[in-house]
Amino acid sequence: MTAILERRQSSAAAWCRRSALFSAVLLVTAGGGHRFELVETIPLLWLLGLVCLLAATALVLGAIALVQSWEHGVGGAFEAGFGIFVALVVMIPFGISVARVVQYPRLVDISTDLENPPEFILAERRRSGAMNRITMPSPQDIALQKARYPGVTGRRYEHAAESVSEAVIAMMNERGWKPRQEKTVIPTGNRIVIEGTAKTFFLGFVSDVTIRIEDDQTATFVDMRSASRYGRHDLGDNAARIRAFLQELDDRMAALAGV
Repeated sequence: MTAILERRQSSAAAWCRRSALFSAVLLVTAGGGHRFELVETIPLLWLLGLVCLLAATALVLGAIALVQSWEHGVGGAFEAGFGIFVALVVMIPFGISVARVVQYPRLVDISTDLENPPEFILAERRRSGAMNRITMPSPQDIALQKARYPGVTGRRYEHAAESVSEAVIAMMNERGWKPRQEKTVIPTGNRIVIEGTAKTFFLGFVSDVTIRIEDDQTATFVDMRSASRYGRHDLGDNAARIRAFLQELDDRMAALAGV
């Protein structure tokens, strides 16, 4: 009789592949579900923790499988390599988040006017439970923002407040921020407050946004505020959102002046 020798396969390699694929599917499913408001934020955070744990487990199992293949000739090196690759791809968003935690200051509420921030009216009613409370910035937060985000400042335009508000509402609609407007009369003219909600690109973490447009009969002043609903660190998102929005508003107002 002819003996048929079958190469032993590493069980660690198989579990590496399974754990990596499950972490990838869970990340996409949970992130997409939250982005489209099918999954709430707190459950999402638990799911992200599970995703990270599964991906890390896959990396460990993959390393074990590769060692077994190298030292004992056990099969499964290709399977382990595939699992490690998938796990590393899954870990990219977590690595980016860690880098941003180190790079950006620990803030969740950014405003172009720190002494008199644009007010939240609707957002304050929406926040409950584990959401961050809307408060005035502390002296420590003010000092930190001034030091780390000196370019986050308000704007002054030589345009009527109505023209500026129309541009702001159009930009918010283009971004899907669902703007709501409130107008009041003040001693120096009119004040328009426009609120909306912004989401991060992939996972859809929500920040409340408010834009104050004030006409003092000589010029129109615009201030903007963006505040994260959850977490103790915004990873720089709020400041980036304000800078990008106001830069585009500058361009639109400049184009309007040139017409």
